[in-house]
Amino acid sequence: MSRLLVSMFLGLWLVTLSSCTPPQPAANPIEPSRDVYRSAAKRLTAIVVSAEEGVDRWVGSRFTKGNAPDDADGGSAIPITSDGYFLTADHVLASSAGRNVFVIYGRSGGLGATKARIVWRSARSDIALLHAPIATPDHYRWTPTNAWVPRATPVMHAGIATGFKSPSGKLITGIPPETPFSKSQRFKHDIPLEPGDSGGPVVDGRGLLVGVNSAVEFLVPLETAFFIESEANRPNVGKMMARIARDRKKYAPAAVSP
Repeated sequence: MSRLLVSMFLGLWLVTLSSCTPPQPAANPIEPSRDVYRSAAKRLTAIVVSAEEGVDRWVGSRFTKGNAPDDADGGSAIPITSDGYFLTADHVLASSAGRNVFVIYGRSGGLGATKARIVWRSARSDIALLHAPIATPDHYRWTPTNAWVPRATPVMHAGIATGFKSPSGKLITGIPPETPFSKSQRFKHDIPLEPGDSGGPVVDGRGLLVGVNSAVEFLVPLETAFFIESEANRPNVGKMMARIARDRKKYAPAAVSP
């Protein structure tokens, strides 16, 4: 009997909670400006996975193919705090077991590669959290967690492959307000992606972070492929920041280089 009452209570509570979600509003029509693109360019971040102990020679050569590690793999990433925490797509780290993960991030007027630590991964949501012992003061801020990011919101993306070649686009699906019990939210946008863009940021017209690029979907009739939509994910931001706070406490004081 007690289990039945608990189940009934939880059911009523979830219905009440869902009924409190405000309706999805019309999208803010602000398009990403040149300043938003410039700001994203300053935060451009790459992930390199390799068995090599360092990739500085490759970075210093401006990624000349002849200097690349033979086993180099990776994608894009997103700085989300001032002290070196980054998000990327989980599948970017698919080959990381037994290998080194490097974050390539702009600092001191140039690009630098720093060995990173994997803090948390979720294959289901295709999101991973990394930490590198560097200062990242010019990091992304999230869109408000207590409000919709409506469908048709103008967005751009800042992946390392096509982020600054692609025109801006729009969200195909909206993202509802976050609750303490929300899981990661999968959403779609209409900007084509290429290999290397995975793990990069999806950004709204104000330069605020919407989510993490994940995959691209094509329709393939016979021998011709047509772009349909791109997929991205948004974590529960409150849970993610709590995870970062626990990690800071566990590993503090961490050395952070400028």
